[in-house]
Amino acid sequence: MSRTERRAGLSLAAIFGIRMLGLFLILPVFVTHAPQLRGGDNLTLVGLALGAYGLVQALLQIPFGMASDRWGRKRVIILGLIVFAAGSFVAALANDIWVAIAGRALQGAGAISSVVVALAADLTREEHRTKTMAMIGGMIGLSFALSLVGAPVLYGLVGMSGLFVLTGLLALFAIWMIRSLVPDVPMKPRAAPLSGAALRRELANPELLRLNLGIFVLHVVQMAMFVVVPTMLVGGGFPVGEHWKIYLPVVLVSFVLMVPPVMMADRAGKTKPVLLGAVLLLLVVELLFALAWQGASLVGTGILLLGFFAAFNVLEAMLPSLVSRIAPEHARGTAIGVYNTTQTLGLFFGGLFGGMLAENAGAQGVFAACAFLTVAWFAAATGMRAPARQVNRLTPLTFSIPTGVRLEGLREALVRVQGVRDAEVLEKERIARVTVIPDGWDENGLRRLLTGEA
Repeated sequence: MSRTERRAGLSLAAIFGIRMLGLFLILPVFVTHAPQLRGGDNLTLVGLALGAYGLVQALLQIPFGMASDRWGRKRVIILGLIVFAAGSFVAALANDIWVAIAGRALQGAGAISSVVVALAADLTREEHRTKTMAMIGGMIGLSFALSLVGAPVLYGLVGMSGLFVLTGLLALFAIWMIRSLVPDVPMKPRAAPLSGAALRRELANPELLRLNLGIFVLHVVQMAMFVVVPTMLVGGGFPVGEHWKIYLPVVLVSFVLMVPPVMMADRAGKTKPVLLGAVLLLLVVELLFALAWQGASLVGTGILLLGFFAAFNVLEAMLPSLVSRIAPEHARGTAIGVYNTTQTLGLFFGGLFGGMLAENAGAQGVFAACAFLTVAWFAAATGMRAPARQVNRLTPLTFSIPTGVRLEGLREALVRVQGVRDAEVLEKERIARVTVIPDGWDENGLRRLLTGEA
């Protein structure tokens, strides 16, 4: 990966993580805090406060993705972060449950997840895209782990209002990051907009539908599992305040285990075997939990959680990468918007149905249902056609710039030339480094800019 790709990937992963903290950070503590709010003794309203974020996210992912295709990624991300910060500060002022619900819904209205992933795809060469998505997927897992470990501690220090203020301030910091650290992507000339029917045909691609099913199942399983896993740990003699001692090492080791399969998929072109292997590992974990949920030791539970997080992190890295590679460029933001909609719906329905199953069928019923969904996903994924490897699609070129050519605004002019993917102007050396699409760039137009000739 180039320095620009690494910087963009790390910055966008951090921004994505900030957004996911908005969802995850209150989960371990809000239920215990809610009785302090007027109306907070109504568990239905408490559940609505928890789910409002994910539900509004799901409704707005596609519109935000379409807006980013039309008006630019960074502009839409900044708007979404402003909305998210506003929702955080509203929720921080809540003294009744309805204000908390409004704040959570406003947080969710900054639905930029799909746009962040689309921008990551725009800024990354295809042969390195899975690595960038691995950064984002790893940040999702890390955000979830940090919320489990840190939320009770932070709540004790700053209270629920402090948690919301913290997420709002982090969103404002993310605006600085997107403006200062993430490279600009030039708006490309666009063909005539697709008709509604044509766009639906593009997004009804069976490969995209398989990926959307996968991310939905993955997040249903995640949320449903964590309705019952904490209770299992407590039943095993591990108090809630000590749960971080299991979660933290498990998540950290799972990050290490994630790297080899992701690299294999990326470098060796083993996308389909790696994806199927991760889904199969997830299925084995759910079946073993269903069979041993009452008699599992803490060590056994920890091993199964390690298997879950290893599979989860690999899939979180691979699925958005595959969407970005399969979706047509002119509808990439929209396709990723659909993908993120199914992701957030999975979070919403996973918590809802996980609670219902736990109440009526116990933990074993939850794990059995998760296993059933994973079997359906595995069956659908066996028919996938992995995208062909495209290595070295782009060609780097270096040009000397004559002294008579003005450097001001030259980079912006270069990136507007047909077929130019990126450009860098070194003023002291008077050198232009340009990355072009082979057989698709306007050589004459580029040379006219660099020589000053009309």
